[in-house]
Amino acid sequence: MTSKNPETLALHAGWRRDSATNAVAVPIYQTTSFQFDSTEHAANLFGLRELGNIYTRIMNPTQDAFEQRIAALEGGVAALALASGQAASAFSVQNLARAGDNIVSSTDLYGGTWNLFANTLKDQGIETRFVDPTDPEAFRRATDDKTRAYYAETLPNPKLIPFPIAEVAAIGRSFGIPLIMDNTAAPLLVRPFDHGAAVVMYSATKYIGGHGTSIGGVVIDGGNFDWEAYPVRQPLLNQPDPSYHGAVWSQAVKPLGPIAYILKMRVTLLRDLGAAISPFNSFLFLQGVETLALRMRAHSENALAVAKFLAGRKDVSRVIHPSQHTGAAAARTAKYLPKGMGGLCGFELAGGSDAGRKFIDALKMFYHVANIGDARSLAIHPASTTHSQLSAEEQAATGVTPGYVRLSVGIEHIDDILADLSQALDAAAA
Repeated sequence: MTSKNPETLALHAGWRRDSATNAVAVPIYQTTSFQFDSTEHAANLFGLRELGNIYTRIMNPTQDAFEQRIAALEGGVAALALASGQAASAFSVQNLARAGDNIVSSTDLYGGTWNLFANTLKDQGIETRFVDPTDPEAFRRATDDKTRAYYAETLPNPKLIPFPIAEVAAIGRSFGIPLIMDNTAAPLLVRPFDHGAAVVMYSATKYIGGHGTSIGGVVIDGGNFDWEAYPVRQPLLNQPDPSYHGAVWSQAVKPLGPIAYILKMRVTLLRDLGAAISPFNSFLFLQGVETLALRMRAHSENALAVAKFLAGRKDVSRVIHPSQHTGAAAARTAKYLPKGMGGLCGFELAGGSDAGRKFIDALKMFYHVANIGDARSLAIHPASTTHSQLSAEEQAATGVTPGYVRLSVGIEHIDDILADLSQALDAAAA
């Protein structure tokens, strides 16, 4: 596939037809195991002398088609699909850091990721140093000899201020530290590899699928980071791995291409922890990817219209949307979001948390759910739901206030979206 256009890649990359039946649609290979051609073939697969199917916990042909398509869309060299976005976040860090190491992360994170980093990874001995992304140099100041990765979200909610990818990626590369970008809220709108990121991950549950039927995640290797050049900084890719007969990943995979990061993740973390995506979910995500480019345009157009509508309401004290930013945040928006500003929009009602709850309860078309990125419109009150495990101070650091309402604007007709918002706002003000 020679095209670089996302609309074409979303339909054709990584798959043409089934070699056995000529089927155009990717089959669901609902099997646990795959027969080896011979003992030599089996030994070559386990020894990484060739790539192929061994066991669906590690890889599967339906999963492979999904991974190839996502890697092509993102401009990476390879991808690994996983059972959830949370697994993708955890694996992306655990692939580089172990007990005694640390990562530096943006404060502007999804509440589940914050909790993962601040508590679960901490219990595993991996420290997360949270810094304010408004100052890229904060990443440099938080770095020491044990820092293995930088981590951030491209378009974090609730602040919706684009992350300074190029600036922080450059700082990281000066140390031999890769930037891992969670691009969940901005697929196709931003390609972090184009700005210097080394790894990109998604909760595929959101916009990648778009249908709200499946949980999944995916990690993409940019193939643009020279792991072997930093043997001290990146020991897990440059020292013998006892879990895989002493393989040194930066060297072992050279015949297969610049895929050391993602292959290590597949044959160690996925093999051992088992966060495997099901073939059926991989199939469903492929259906979502086919319309991703069209949906992201529609999401962006509708969310922009919603932001303008909310800004004109006297009962709305603040609108959070990239189009509403000023100063440095507006400059970042212009730099990183020229193709669209995504489908998320937040706001605060002048009536505070009570008005926010009334608004949510009065919605008729919008769904009150914890997800984002569905084709349908969604709404939630983060302080009492998605960010409720965070302390008040932690909520404030991520941008969540008691009266904040988050909208994931769908692709319905804009007149119907605005009508539902208008009647719910009127109800909240009554």
